[in-house]
Amino acid sequence: MGTWSGSCHCGQVRFTVTAEITELTTCDCSLCVKKNAVMAKVHESELVITAGEDRLGLYQWNTGRAQHRFCLGCGIYTFHRKRAAPDHYGVNVFCLDDFDVAAFPVRATEGIGMTVECPDPRPEWPGPRTSSARPRAGGDPS
Repeated sequence: MGTWSGSCHCGQVRFTVTAEITELTTCDCSLCVKKNAVMAKVHESELVITAGEDRLGLYQWNTGRAQHRFCLGCGIYTFHRKRAAPDHYGVNVFCLDDFDVAAFPVRATEGIGMTVECPDPRPEWPGPRTSSARPRAGGDPS
């Protein structure tokens, strides 16, 4: 079990993680590819926001179950509540102070095949569509 302090780049958002981390993950879904984070999965009880909760922005897409948090000041992705395990967070380990990323194995997870369930998905979002998910007319990415 380890304890790490973490923060965004500007320091407005600060948090502590106390967890047994055994591996790190990457994800190939359309969002994770763009943010290029390496994450540690921790139970919600193992992450405590110590400052700046009011400075956390929220990004949700597709099903809206995952809650991606970022600093409103500097824009850094800090952590997200997971879609497949909503009682867990994926923590951006590059936000953790004195965390030795090289000391942990990194496992690639498959997110590209997760279903796209929102009623108006962008054509760029990969994954099988449900009946309610129809690509936008004309491929308009806005």
